[in-house]
Amino acid sequence: MLGTRFAQALVYAHELHQNQVRKGTSIPYISHLMAVSALALEHGANEDQAIAALLHDSLEDAPQYSGRSRQVIEREIAAQFGTHVLHMILNCTDTHGEGQKTDWWQRKKAYLQHLEAVDEAVLLIANADKLHNAQCIWRDYQQLGEALWARFTAGKEGTLWYYQNLAELFNRRRPSPLARDLQTVVNWLTDAATP
Repeated sequence: MLGTRFAQALVYAHELHQNQVRKGTSIPYISHLMAVSALALEHGANEDQAIAALLHDSLEDAPQYSGRSRQVIEREIAAQFGTHVLHMILNCTDTHGEGQKTDWWQRKKAYLQHLEAVDEAVLLIANADKLHNAQCIWRDYQQLGEALWARFTAGKEGTLWYYQNLAELFNRRRPSPLARDLQTVVNWLTDAATP
């Protein structure tokens, strides 16, 4: 069962992301964090993993939206939720330092390589994150069509390449219904977006 630490993490996630919305929408960002945590729980996450799922974007995005530095957020997470939770979050992020983002292609290739070495707990959270993102991309693609790709730094080609590689990696490293669900959504996107 989830205890008070999970409730505390939900409040903390809201604090960090309350001024953030989903890319190209007015949807509060917290909806993504709750969905990722729910997917992780539905696929076997324990409380630490569920908390890490709620906070998986805290180091990457929250410095920009919360006014807190990445170092402060790292210290707060370790103090409130433990170093194991912080370790999972650090392994789910693809930025370093104060959240500076390097070239998109370099960052995504490095993240895919990084996922080859992480443990099962991190793979579960990362898979839940990417599945929810892919589901949202698919939903928005059905409404916006090809115009959707303008939202993404790497456009259609890069975004599809990234999600195809993620789906392959999760299905190889951690075969599961969650990995298969990601592959299904990626296949829908690829088929719909390929003339």
